[in-house]
Amino acid sequence: MKYWVCFAACLFGGLMGAPGCSPPAGAVSGGAPKQVPANPARGPTTPTAANSHPSMEKSVSATSNKSVDANVQVQTATFGAGCFWGVEAKFRKMPGVIDTAVGYCGGQKDKPTYKEVCTDGTGHAEVVQVKFDPKVISYQQLLDAFFTLHDPTQVNRQGPDYGTQYRTVVFAHSPEQKAEAEATIKRLDASGKYSKKIATQVAPEAPFWKAEEYHQRYLEKNGLDNCHL
Repeated sequence: MKYWVCFAACLFGGLMGAPGCSPPAGAVSGGAPKQVPANPARGPTTPTAANSHPSMEKSVSATSNKSVDANVQVQTATFGAGCFWGVEAKFRKMPGVIDTAVGYCGGQKDKPTYKEVCTDGTGHAEVVQVKFDPKVISYQQLLDAFFTLHDPTQVNRQGPDYGTQYRTVVFAHSPEQKAEAEATIKRLDASGKYSKKIATQVAPEAPFWKAEEYHQRYLEKNGLDNCHL
């Protein structure tokens, strides 16, 4: 079955009473199985649409990664680079990144669950939404990290994880972000760094639906440094 990994995980999650779908038993880029939490949080999740997260904000929530001066003009970036657990963890460690959240973006259904996204039928990509201080870290630096954190030449997959939910994609929150992302792709293609052309899509900002709570800061919650065993 094409998506047996996600279907098996969803079946297991349903039997265990987990919300939506338990994390898939598949693997992230590099071949290592995903770690499954022993007791994922089961509380309700309130999805948030992207239009309530403008790319420029004057403050962030109390759950932010770092304390922020109220005068800081916080900006937003959204990236899809395969399984969002490890990608979020890497971004959170970068100076200038204020907060992160993992979720689903670019699909046709409002408030999708992880179980639904796993079917590859909603059109959503697993993404990390990054809040950052542009005076400390630039959008270009985030782009450079994004292209380093995954294989941008793979189409609808990262390693053994496959399906459109794992596609490589940049959701641009402004014309400037769109231009920078497209210029970076053009530069990387011309550099000869990769044997294949960059497959990363550059899409306009779309509603962002926050993933179930047990996915947030997943590696941190489970005492892991990365997604590999």
